[in-house]
Amino acid sequence: MNDRDLYSHSYIKGCWDYYVEWAPKYRYDALGKDSIRTDCELILQMIAVEHHWEILELAVMPDNVHIVLRTVQPENSGKVLFYLKGRSSYELFKKHPNMRKRYPKAHYWSRGNFCRTVGVDLDVTRDYVRNQAGAFQQRLNQYS
Repeated sequence: MNDRDLYSHSYIKGCWDYYVEWAPKYRYDALGKDSIRTDCELILQMIAVEHHWEILELAVMPDNVHIVLRTVQPENSGKVLFYLKGRSSYELFKKHPNMRKRYPKAHYWSRGNFCRTVGVDLDVTRDYVRNQAGAFQQRLNQYS
């Protein structure tokens, strides 16, 4: 990493990369339909633009979502997930009202999630997310 990859913010200079993963409620293959998966990708990219985040890698699988993103200032990982999961759920229900048949209380995403900051192993994490479309998902610690 060189100096041009670092952001400056309020006397702080650094680079804040996060890897986040979450799944739909009950681990249904709710994102298996192409139109829903495409809309989910577009919505997540829209949220990132609104918050000045850069999505480095994005993989929307039938039963989970993987994102590697970079923020311009330090962010609480809970806040990042709050915006990504909350807004995407709202927008998906608005675009696909039939989803309320499976999720009548409008709780689309499960409560659980995974988040970690990414440091020097950014390339390994990006490759992991990029290759999630394989026949079998791999665990991140088995990948490197």
